[in-house]
Amino acid sequence: MFTEELKAFRRLGFRHVLLQALNFASVIASGLMIWKGLGLITNSESPIVVVLSGSMEPAFYRGDLLFLTNPAAERYHNGDITVYKVPGADIPIVHRVLETHDGKSRGSSPVVQRLLTKGDNNEVNDIELYRGLDYLERKHIVGKVRGFLPYIGYVTIAMNDFPQLKYALLGGLGLLALVQRE
Repeated sequence: MFTEELKAFRRLGFRHVLLQALNFASVIASGLMIWKGLGLITNSESPIVVVLSGSMEPAFYRGDLLFLTNPAAERYHNGDITVYKVPGADIPIVHRVLETHDGKSRGSSPVVQRLLTKGDNNEVNDIELYRGLDYLERKHIVGKVRGFLPYIGYVTIAMNDFPQLKYALLGGLGLLALVQRE
């Protein structure tokens, strides 16, 4: 199956293989720098997220790719669609702001905005998801949804649901990067 590629790989020589490996590492490093740059520009730890459930239908469907920003000076309003993470939960949640409240945070004097959220397709609000919190605070918000691309995120969902697909894809890309003669 890969006999021709393996023969070509053996003929390349050590310096060429090393050059290709460095080229591959350069591409990976560039992707990480772009991701971190987007995070700095948008003030969000995760400027792009994928919708993983149907809780926001019909606004967003499973597999939609969302673009987020989190400007520090901007307040959230009822109806804004936010992405949040609560302590102890690994997966961010995409839901709409149902209520906003201003109040003082414990032990601090500045006014803190507190949010209550709910999925459009859910019957009840998200208090049960907050893990003991009464409301979300700014520190829990990953960002506000600014745009989306439908169904593009299914690639990510497929790679998470089928790890063999992810490893095959990454292995194939790595092999192509090493064997390519440019």
